[in-house]
Amino acid sequence: MKKSFLLLLLLAPLLCISQGISKENSLNYYGEKVSSKSLADLSQIDEGSLIKIQGTVLSSCPKKGCWMQVKVETDTIQVMFKDYGFFVPKQGLENKTAIIEGFAKQDTISIEKLRHFAEDAGKSKTEINKIIAPEFKISFIANGVIIK
Repeated sequence: MKKSFLLLLLLAPLLCISQGISKENSLNYYGEKVSSKSLADLSQIDEGSLIKIQGTVLSSCPKKGCWMQVKVETDTIQVMFKDYGFFVPKQGLENKTAIIEGFAKQDTISIEKLRHFAEDAGKSKTEINKIIAPEFKISFIANGVIIK
């Protein structure tokens, strides 16, 4: 009996460690299955070409989960989802790693759309009204997303 108890005491920490590792390495998939293509960097953007990039999630739409702001290299990109066919969680994604596959392009985001994103993010009317010019940035239409 003592041997069994001692064995259990020795194995318990190993079981806890192995469960912690599997949770750390868990992946959540949204949309289409992301291919095994290698990651690209933003300098490799070729409009019309399918690419896969990795970045850190800054925020996601708190109303539906229909967009994300992702920091990739030194740029912040606006990620939306193909045909609104899938969504990501509305909260809890901040500072997590995202692998996104889809199509990137240089885009001018209209004042109307910027105000819509600000409204979705819960910004005040004062902050929304301060948006008076379009932004030129990289936008991404994702076919699939992995959140680590």
